[in-house]
Amino acid sequence: MSERKVVERRRHRWMLLGLVVVALLVAGVVGVRWWQDRAQPAIAGDRLTAFPAIDRSGLDHTQGRIVAVLEREFEAPGAGPKYAEGADEPWCADFVSWVLQEAGAPLANPNSGSWRIPGVYTLQEYYQGAGRFAPVGSGYQPRTGDVLLYTERSPFGQHTNIVLTAANGTVTTMGGNEFGEVAIHRFALAEIPGVVGYGRL
Repeated sequence: MSERKVVERRRHRWMLLGLVVVALLVAGVVGVRWWQDRAQPAIAGDRLTAFPAIDRSGLDHTQGRIVAVLEREFEAPGAGPKYAEGADEPWCADFVSWVLQEAGAPLANPNSGSWRIPGVYTLQEYYQGAGRFAPVGSGYQPRTGDVLLYTERSPFGQHTNIVLTAANGTVTTMGGNEFGEVAIHRFALAEIPGVVGYGRL
């Protein structure tokens, strides 16, 4: 075999190897995109992939600000530390605290006085101490901006999120740290075990 043919064969092999490497890189990028873009399943009821249309004409000023903050965060969510003053911790209660602070309706941690309440039990303690806690079964009908509280028996585990809408026993909620993300769920309250009650706005 001539030297020229040997060089040509090597060149073809290198070209083929280069094409294989490029194909693998493209497949990797496509795979990563698919993995990142795939929709997480619902924790309870349905998981919404778009911010719901909300009639804001009946909302008071504070409710309107809360909905505006939630819509902004749904469109461009942050990671947990954004809502937890940089702390790396379970962040559902941090998210609730942060949204209410941003909306001009801050909470007051009963232990530290800070606007941030990092735990679900402490969040419930805050609402109870403020006379704003409505337990499940009390007949209270949740409103936009109320905080929903759950025990570990719920599909969410020990958790909290914010009511976007409520009607006919069905709520639409938005919360942080739901599969590690900011997410919106819609479900019938009667079908969800472990709901403790509401922190009234």
